[in-house]
Order: sequence, then structure tokens, then C-alpha cells
Amino acid sequence: MDEASANRIAVEEGKNPALSEAAVEVPSQTVIEPRKGWLSINWREIWRYRELLYFLTWRDVKVRYKQTVLGILWAFIQPFLKMIVFSVIFGRLAKMDSEGFPYPIFVYAGLLPWQFFASSLSRSGQSVVGSANLITKVYFPRLIIPLSSVGACLVDFAVSFVILVGLMLYYGIVPTLATIMVVPLVLFTIFTALGVGTFLSALNVAYRDFRHTIPFLVQIWMFATPVIYPVKIVPKRWQWLLCLNPMSGIVDAYRSAILGKPFAWDNLGISLSVATAAFLIGLFYFRRLERQFADIV
Repeated sequence: MDEASANRIAVEEGKNPALSEAAVEVPSQTVIEPRKGWLSINWREIWRYRELLYFLTWRDVKVRYKQTVLGILWAFIQPFLKMIVFSVIFGRLAKMDSEGFPYPIFVYAGLLPWQFFASSLSRSGQSVVGSANLITKVYFPRLIIPLSSVGACLVDFAVSFVILVGLMLYYGIVPTLATIMVVPLVLFTIFTALGVGTFLSALNVAYRDFRHTIPFLVQIWMFATPVIYPVKIVPKRWQWLLCLNPMSGIVDAYRSAILGKPFAWDNLGISLSVATAAFLIGLFYFRRLERQFADIV
């Protein structure tokens, strides 16, 4: 009998403890280290965790309407009631210019993307703090948390869009080829909300009083966005200042796509440039604080 066979028999019979301990396999370990670079987002890793993104998004949707009387109908009621209030106050009483369109559909065409952006901003801004228990227990790409918050708001946007279709039928507005621009505009809205939302979510972890600032910021931001008024109410030479607000050009472009009025490409270009800068700054700040989330959240 050779030495290898003898050692194997000794291990099986437990006669050689030293050999038995050496024969035990040590489980493999995965070492997670931060990627180098100031904006190093591992998009492949986020894709691997796409199922987690789906379940977190669906969890947010269910939690929002759990134990409610009307459930998903709230996604109809909230924008519809806002449209009625704005139509009475600004359409009938204040006689706000609606560029020749019925004021209810004019304001709703701007209110729909704004409601999506505002909800995404509010929820993503507080998403990291709200997921503290999950962050401190298991590793996953932290960017998935604000992403899931924006995804949950996208469900409300899709439900609210049904009201817009009903208004178009009621006022006899026929969709044109420009309506397909709604698809990239939705992506632009997500892009903008994610950029500002990631920045606010990281800021909210570091400074908890910012959770009280976010609702106030959203309210002020709405009046700086042409939701209840048209862009042309601002003098032409000053419109570029209004479009430094990234949602100004996007909201106006929604109206152009839905109502068939001409696109203000210059204004949209300025808003998208600012949105891109906000996205990069938001990711930079989020990545800078991400490695500290589990310690300070």
C-alpha cells in the first residue's frame, strides 16, 4: 500500500487528526473593495442585482397603498384634484394664458411630468435613510435604493397618464407624430430625478435635517417650473434663465409632444445640459459618501 492510500484511510478512520484538519476545505471568501475613480459606477453589477431592484420597487408600490381604502386610485385622485384646483384658481379666476388650449389639459400636460419628478425627488431623497436596516445587514449596490424609488413613482405616472388620454378625447386633441417624444422625455425626467435624488439622499444621510428641507424645496421648485403658466410669459431674452431649471424645458417639451405645439429646442437643450450636470454631481456625491452609509445611516 502506498503512502497516499494509507493517509486517505487514516483520515477516513479518524486516526490522524492533523491530516483530518488539513483535509477540511475552507469556504471561499469574497472581498468587496471600492472601485477606483471619482465616478466609477459598476453598471454590470447593478444589472446583476436587477431582481433586487424589481422587488424593492414592487415593495415600495405595495407599501404605499397597503391598508388604504382607495388603493391605486390615489394615483388618479391626486393629480386630478390638483388639475381642478389649478383650473379654477389660475384658469378661471386669474385668467392665466394657456397658449390657445383649454386650461385643464394645458395644466395637466405640465402637472403630469412635474408630479412624477416631485414624487421621485421626495422618495429618492429619503430612500437611503429609510433603508437603513437593509444597508447595515447585506451588501448590494447602494444606487439601487434611489433607483427603486424612482421606479415606484413610474408606476403612478403610468396610472395618471390615463387621465391625460381621457382629457385628450374630451377636448378633441388628436395625437400627432410628435407624441412619440413622450418616451424620451420620460427618460429625461428619470435622468433628472435620479441625479438630484441621489444627491439629496446622500446629503440626507450626512445631515438629517435635510429631510425637512426636501418638501419645502419641491414646493418652491414647482413655481419656478412652467406648470401653471407657459414659458412665453417670461420675456424672450430671459427665458434661458428659466431653463436653468432642468424641469422647465422638459415640462414645456411634454406640452409640445402632447398638445402638438412647436418644440422650443433651445430651451430643452439648456435644461438637458443642466440636468446632465446635476446627474454627474449627484452621482459624484453619492459615490463619495456611499462607503460610509453603513456607519452613519
